[in-house]
Amino acid sequence: MHAHVQRTREAIDHATTGLTVDQFTWHPHGKWCTAEILEHLALAYGGTAKALARVAEGGKSVASKQSFKQRIGTWVVTGGEFIPGGRTAPAGVTPRGSMPAEQLLPAIHKYLVEMDEAIAACEAKIGSKVTIADHPVLGPLTATQWRKFHMVHTRHHMKQIAALRAQMQNAQSKP
Repeated sequence: MHAHVQRTREAIDHATTGLTVDQFTWHPHGKWCTAEILEHLALAYGGTAKALARVAEGGKSVASKQSFKQRIGTWVVTGGEFIPGGRTAPAGVTPRGSMPAEQLLPAIHKYLVEMDEAIAACEAKIGSKVTIADHPVLGPLTATQWRKFHMVHTRHHMKQIAALRAQMQNAQSKP
């Protein structure tokens, strides 16, 4: 498994260690719970795996030309390792509550392996310096940028899970 994908998996495992099913579903009003965050990530990894497997199968890039705005966004996320907050998740990766909490981590682990294999297949067939497919917001990304995006995106959400854990502890400690 590529190092970025391995770090992604480790970040998720670390952030969720010891959480009960009830804790997976706890959240303040109007915010996603841990289960919804993990479902969002599972949908993102699974969608990337499926899309890039099709690209690898076709053996050629399906990326568009990158706009200036996309170039800046890609630089911020994959170069600066920062995900700006406040963006609404694209419809395809918005959690629907369709996955029970106890199935989320096994699904994520499976999708991470599939995504890693699809990216590696694209890299082998198309190259590592070529943009291979478009991200819905950032536009065309190389294999390296796809891995880095998912690592940075995951870290962004693991900070949210850490904040949820702290809020749960505060809520439980109050009489």
